[in-house]
Amino acid sequence: MTESLRHASSLPSPTPVPRAADLTPRIAGKTVFGFAGYSGSGKTTLIEQLIPRLIARGLRVSLIKHAHHDFDIDKPGKDSYRHRQAGAAEVLITCNSRYALLHELRGAPEPTLAEHLERLSACDLVLVEGFKNDPIPKIEIHRPVHGRPLIYPENPYVVAVASDADLDLPPPLSRLDLNDPDAVADFIAAYVRT
Repeated sequence: MTESLRHASSLPSPTPVPRAADLTPRIAGKTVFGFAGYSGSGKTTLIEQLIPRLIARGLRVSLIKHAHHDFDIDKPGKDSYRHRQAGAAEVLITCNSRYALLHELRGAPEPTLAEHLERLSACDLVLVEGFKNDPIPKIEIHRPVHGRPLIYPENPYVVAVASDADLDLPPPLSRLDLNDPDAVADFIAAYVRT
């Protein structure tokens, strides 16, 4: 991969921010690559297509998804839910095929991306959906039909834009075809291995 693919937009910014070329795709001992885009742009669908392709390249892949709203994967009335309601700080639900650790913040600050990364098991690559402003290399997912502005002019951490339309991007940003997940997987694999 050429060095030009590693730089973010050179558009002026009111405060100095690191350029993508200055970023390392490693945080807390994990290799990370992010995705940013407005709701409904196709981030989750693209990531869902990328995971098996990256695994086929021999990578063990994990994922962190940031939700901008309150969520609960537990169900009212279940024992684990009742234990959390009773005040347990953490509840670990386990069976022979998976486990989930539910940690209640109870007013404490939300952990940083680095703190979340430290909790993950060893892997080759952590895909990150959300954490738009964190200093990690990321692909912006953009569909012009939605009428939303591009993110990259305000976000120096975007190294490529995946879109379903032709876009005139300033060098050195790369334009990726949103409908070609193999090409997007190739881009990510090359980026994190350089």
